[in-house]
Amino acid sequence: MTAHQNLFDNSSDWLDHTLTNASSSLPASATRLTDGASITRSTVGVLELHPSPGRPNPNNEALIVSAGVHGNETAPIEVLNGLVNELLNGDWELACPLLLIMGNPPAMVAGERFLEANMNRLFHGAHNKPEYRELPEAARARQIEALCREFSATHSGKLSHYDLHTAIRPSRREKFALYPFVAGRQVEASQCDFLLEAQVDTLLLQHKAGTTFSSFTSSVLGAESFTVELGKVQPFGQNDLTRFTGIRDALRRRFRGAAAPMPKAPFADMTVFEVVHEILNTGKSFQFHVPDDVANFTEYAPGTVIWEDGATCYRVGDIPEAIVFPNRDVPVGQRVGLMIRARKAVSGA
Repeated sequence: MTAHQNLFDNSSDWLDHTLTNASSSLPASATRLTDGASITRSTVGVLELHPSPGRPNPNNEALIVSAGVHGNETAPIEVLNGLVNELLNGDWELACPLLLIMGNPPAMVAGERFLEANMNRLFHGAHNKPEYRELPEAARARQIEALCREFSATHSGKLSHYDLHTAIRPSRREKFALYPFVAGRQVEASQCDFLLEAQVDTLLLQHKAGTTFSSFTSSVLGAESFTVELGKVQPFGQNDLTRFTGIRDALRRRFRGAAAPMPKAPFADMTVFEVVHEILNTGKSFQFHVPDDVANFTEYAPGTVIWEDGATCYRVGDIPEAIVFPNRDVPVGQRVGLMIRARKAVSGA
């Protein structure tokens, strides 16, 4: 029996197996590749991979890479699946421990962002809130947290996590990464180099701890974590994967333990934004003056009124500000959007 059959039964590959068994509880399955590397499918949509015993890990690292936390964001799922196929086909050998995660298989099958609750708001303990506790997506978030804790505990090298997404909303900056807030932490230059290698040239510094997957791994596991936005949402099979070669090639290089290349133009610099204001739905009188179809990173001139509610009116300050993640259709108290401002450009080198 081949390694492929051991892991995925009669399915054609990891993605096919995950979609076929999206709502199933399956026993773990493991296999060993010809070079001695091991792969364990610990649960549906989760693979843990280890290099052959004694193989050098030149970058002294372990990686968590996730996709499909939002089920309709299919291109990163296809990228990860393709890399797994390459490894199983013997195209290259693994050099570092990996935990690869397809986050929300039932939503992937449905082609929806989520089914019951936004799973990327259910980490860092949020899955235990009474309103979420019994939901399947909360159970999946708990399961993923536990698997990440176990993976982290078994590796002494540097831990990084890249949570890969695409967006429904258009963006004036197609590819950008969000760096979760951890008090006193600065972005490492090597992480900027990796993002630039992946053709991600924009970085948004988060302003407070959150309940996203990458916030959990950074705050609880001490990982260098990023939420990485890579382009537009498309159904399975309709993605132009040539637009995702940057992240594919950069991840493959890390998986193989190869040395990092120097960033090349036009990705010579990383543009860094920081949050200057968080817009919250304040209630019945809340008015949001941003059109529903506005693109992420749309800039507003000084003095522009962004929102008001009778008691408060937020205007852009003396320097232009841009908006990201605008969404007026959220419950009272939740985030409607973020106002951001370019801070500086930092050399990728």
